[in-house]
Amino acid sequence: MVHTQMPTVSGMSVDVEDYFQVSAFRPYIRPDDWSRLPQRLERNVQRVLEIFAAGQVRATFFWLGWAAERFPALVRTVANAGHEIASHGWSHVRVHEQAPEEFRADVVRTRQLLEDLCGRAVVGYRAASFSIDARNLWALDVLHEAGYRYSSSINPISHDHYGMREAPRFSFRAPGQAIAEIPITSVEVAGLRLPCGGGGYFRLLPYAWSRWALRRVIGVERQPAVFYFHPWEVDPGQPRVAGIDRRTRFRHYVNLERFEGKLVRLCRDFRWAPMAEAFAAEIR
Repeated sequence: MVHTQMPTVSGMSVDVEDYFQVSAFRPYIRPDDWSRLPQRLERNVQRVLEIFAAGQVRATFFWLGWAAERFPALVRTVANAGHEIASHGWSHVRVHEQAPEEFRADVVRTRQLLEDLCGRAVVGYRAASFSIDARNLWALDVLHEAGYRYSSSINPISHDHYGMREAPRFSFRAPGQAIAEIPITSVEVAGLRLPCGGGGYFRLLPYAWSRWALRRVIGVERQPAVFYFHPWEVDPGQPRVAGIDRRTRFRHYVNLERFEGKLVRLCRDFRWAPMAEAFAAEIR
């Protein structure tokens, strides 16, 4: 058994969207109907803030502009608690569904709103459903031109909804790119690249797997990790969306009742900071 110390500070992040805004629900819930659905975001973000405060964790909150516009006081509350405010785009549209000018307008609009609300520079961006990949690396140039200093929009794994398996596992700049890309963390075992940076995998798999994989990345490979989750994951009582297919139902609702306990342990077992601090050397 390899015993290692883990002084490395990693990046904790929250994708601020409500339960009905996830990409998997797009075939079932129209964005025009979002405002008519029960809103759970405020209570869930407040619960996340309580968990972070108890664990002495500061994080990056990647906000949808749609949500920030409706809950401006909540944006300020998050910022005043010492967390980084970053952009998740306006309304959770995947980047490969937007033309370059549409994407530019989206990221500029979201950044301006967030900066107005929190009173500080917004330098980070995460694409909806990790939808920057080999098809649209031009988006990184657009982000740089729009004033962003880093993106965390690539998940370097194979997945049926997203992923860029050929991407580097750790922070990098694509050829000719001025902006840093900080991928979601994965681990390589016996030639396989496996996810360990959050999402449904964190809820599905035993906590011992996530802890082992993150310790391997941080303690053995000596690299900071990137972990992400959503506020709706601390909310097992959220409304159930009717009529969704079996796979979507499983992915969204699996082990929601266990998530908060796992998150509390994660906050305790590792050292976390906002993305802009954990990766300061890479994004300067």
